[in-house]
Amino acid sequence: MTEGVPRRQSTLDEVAELAGVSRSVASRVLNNAPHVSRAKREAVERAVHRLGYVPNPTARALATRQTGAAALVVSGEDPSIFADPFFAQVIVGASAALEDADLHLMLCLAASDRGRRRVEQLLRSKGADGVMLMALREDDPLSRMAEEAEMPVVFGGRPVGLDPRWYVDVDNVGGARQATEHLITAGRTRVATIAGRLDTEVGRARYRGYRDAMLAAGLDPYPPEVGDFTESTGAAAMAALLANHPDLDGVFAANDNMGAGALRTLREAGRPVPGDVAVVGFDDLAVARIADPPLTTVHQPIEALGREMARMLVALIGGQDPTPLILPTRLVTRASA
Repeated sequence: MTEGVPRRQSTLDEVAELAGVSRSVASRVLNNAPHVSRAKREAVERAVHRLGYVPNPTARALATRQTGAAALVVSGEDPSIFADPFFAQVIVGASAALEDADLHLMLCLAASDRGRRRVEQLLRSKGADGVMLMALREDDPLSRMAEEAEMPVVFGGRPVGLDPRWYVDVDNVGGARQATEHLITAGRTRVATIAGRLDTEVGRARYRGYRDAMLAAGLDPYPPEVGDFTESTGAAAMAALLANHPDLDGVFAANDNMGAGALRTLREAGRPVPGDVAVVGFDDLAVARIADPPLTTVHQPIEALGREMARMLVALIGGQDPTPLILPTRLVTRASA
């Protein structure tokens, strides 16, 4: 080194790289925050000593953590919702990102009064370092709680009637439009839709995509039959569509579970798929691949949705100001359309 030239100060990123941990974990160790494993703490301390790192007193944002946990709150009453393939993939993605940041994942249901009180207490008592909210419905009390919370909150999907500052969503309108255009391009002119709940933004957005594609093609959109994203409601909605519009030749279902239900009803009614009625779903869940026939669908990166929600939350906890994120979708063509 040239005499008189000051030695460059090592950085927190270099400490983290040498220790083999994430930047946020290294910061937590330097700020003596709780819930860091002994092995990681010792690795960071060795890296600090080896590099001669001197902490920057202004880089203390992560020191405010107290619980070492982040909560994923879903507006639903049935605990089995977490076994739904969609939410299971969200959990996998979120858990992996939080593990990198040395945060534990808490799961909460909040549709009943009791569940909402529990979540409200969590938000007010700062029982977690941050919260991810999903499946909110119109006028959901959780929206108000989120606005009043004194902790970082990230929305998974935009809620109805709110313009949150931090959210991760997928291109629901574009994906639904592409699904409907696929049916129209294949020569289907009497295309109906099984919409998701219209008191949710995802249900409304996918219906808008269907409607936009129909109008752009000079076709009249059908009034939606609405389900709640389950196979049984998809089957019931398909039965109602056949009763009201027996001449239909295409169906866009707002998720794969309802698409699988539609296929079951069509099979029982003796309507061949895709020869008589073509069907397209949304999500690209495992049920789409094993359906009879396999379901053409819109792929959305579900695991990435959970991962990016958690990463955004970690950034907020760390004092950053991330921007909202919209993830892309793409059509996956199979035998049903």
